[in-house]
Amino acid sequence: MYDYAIRFERDDTPGLAVFCRDLPQFHSYGDDEQHALSEAVDGIETTLSIYVDERRAIPAASAPEAGERVVHLPAVTVAKIALWNAMMDRDMRKADLCRLLGVHQAQGDRLVDFLHTSKMEQLEAALSALGKRLAISVEAA
Repeated sequence: MYDYAIRFERDDTPGLAVFCRDLPQFHSYGDDEQHALSEAVDGIETTLSIYVDERRAIPAASAPEAGERVVHLPAVTVAKIALWNAMMDRDMRKADLCRLLGVHQAQGDRLVDFLHTSKMEQLEAALSALGKRLAISVEAA
C-alpha cells in the first residue's frame, strides 16, 4: 500500500536523479543505483513531512511501471502514514490527537513526525484510539 515506485534518470552529471510519480514533491539523488535506493527512503520520509505540514492526506502507492524500482518503507513509517491518514479522515489536528491520547504536545507531534523514530507500541495505541488496528505481514524478499 505504501511501497512507492521510483524511477532513475541520468543527466550530464555523474550519478542518478530519483523521482516518484505518487509523490511529485519527492526528488532525490544517488551516486549509483544502490546509493540512490538508500537515499530514496530518507527522501520519501522527508516528502511525507511536507504532507503533514500542509495537512494533506498521504497518497497510497500505485503499481510500479516498467523500469521503476519499489522502495519498501520501514514498518514504523507505514504505521505513521496510517495514523496520519486516519487523522485526516477525521479532520483531526495534532492537538486533537494529544488530547485523545492524554499526552503532551511534543509526544503527540513525534507520532506523526516521519524524521523521528517512534515506538510501535505508541503508534498502535494511537491507531487503536482512532478505531484502527495495525496488521503486519512478512513476505519473501
